[in-house]
Amino acid sequence: MGGMISSSALIVDDDRTARRMAMGVLRNSLGLACVEAVNGQEALQCLEADLHKEIRLILLDLDMPVMGGMEVLPALVRSYPHIPVIILTGGGGTGEAVQAIKGGASDFLSKPIAADRLAVSARNALKMSLMSREISRLRRREESAATFSDLIGWDGGLAESVKIGKKAALSDLPVLISGETGTGKEIFAGAIHGESSRAGRSFIAVNCGAIPEKLVESTLFGHEKGSFTGAINKSAGKFQEAEGGTLFLDEVGELPMDAQVKLLRALQQKEIEPVGAGKPVRVNVRVISATNRKLEEDVKNGRFREDLYFRLNVLPIDLPPLRLRTQDISLLAQYFIEQFCAAHRAAPKTLSPRALETLQNHSWPGNVRELENTMNRIMALCEENILEPQHFVLRSSAPAIMPAVKNAIIPVQEDGVFKSMDTLEREIIALALAHHGHNMSRTARSLGIAKSTLYAKIGHMTDLKAG
Repeated sequence: MGGMISSSALIVDDDRTARRMAMGVLRNSLGLACVEAVNGQEALQCLEADLHKEIRLILLDLDMPVMGGMEVLPALVRSYPHIPVIILTGGGGTGEAVQAIKGGASDFLSKPIAADRLAVSARNALKMSLMSREISRLRRREESAATFSDLIGWDGGLAESVKIGKKAALSDLPVLISGETGTGKEIFAGAIHGESSRAGRSFIAVNCGAIPEKLVESTLFGHEKGSFTGAINKSAGKFQEAEGGTLFLDEVGELPMDAQVKLLRALQQKEIEPVGAGKPVRVNVRVISATNRKLEEDVKNGRFREDLYFRLNVLPIDLPPLRLRTQDISLLAQYFIEQFCAAHRAAPKTLSPRALETLQNHSWPGNVRELENTMNRIMALCEENILEPQHFVLRSSAPAIMPAVKNAIIPVQEDGVFKSMDTLEREIIALALAHHGHNMSRTARSLGIAKSTLYAKIGHMTDLKAG
């Protein structure tokens, strides 16, 4: 399987000449690799041998020995509903073919098959399948019912994390998901929620690092009308929005100390106190938090409360970076191709073996998010059906060399007068932003401040905002 193109078609026909003709059309027109089977029984064996992850289309002849098309079709439709089936019929009549369409096949072609007709039928079947699968995924996510089976790599590089996640779904205990930026912590948290008894209830995600420091408590716990300047209306807050469901606190390490105290109380007492309310409100919320930082170090350095850390870290789950789960890159890349095609009604594309090797050899410092952005960019720009290595421009993952600070920032002006603290702070932030490629999380971490604080400081610096 390692050398297979990531998208394949299964051709089920006992006629070797017909199989070869179909293989040529699908490979040249759509870039699909092909797997062959001579009867329905052999087709099921291929699919059960894990090939269903790669196969995007099935061509199924009706008249075959051992197990014909009409015999195997119900099993294909039942077990692999996401794979479209195109029926091939050698007889002059269309009765069986019509019956097959009613049984779940997407189209039928009469032999001898015209190459252009097969290419059009296959392309249409793939488009419809992509759209159907994406709509189903979006619906499950919108209904807060996505499960671990919706995760790409749940049985591959994420297997150990998913094993713990499934156990976490059986209880209401707090979960702390750790992992580098872009590893999919929010989607993983959504899967825990989707497999829990709270599935279908609200799943509210909050990026703690993106909330202005003065609004953290109001955002999480709500506020009364007139409780502070600008509070023109009453707000329920994220805890009450998530009532009966799950609250996901991303970048929880960015919370200021005051908010950490209130969060600890919410976890311990199952109640919150909206700003200006004067009395607590009972809440029934499961909290899942996530961080890309080493919270143990933040606890030692006094930036994060130790009692809150232990309260959040009851069930720790670590998500491995993409460079440690290269076996999932093929499926992830194919998923992003399909997602793009479904959203833009575009013709499907596939990766060549050399392109897949290029992706697998990259270290992906931005993890799954970087891969997604890369695939979207390629899909938007590339007109070919088969993606090759030359279509990919991957940024170097080699660490940047930190410029000498003494040479970069001089505290004294040319006239010998010391620069103001505001000026020095602006220069330091500009240098750190440039060094970290304007990644706000890494910049804030390197400066030892919360990301919300960094956003606030930049907000007052017009020269940095313009940059």
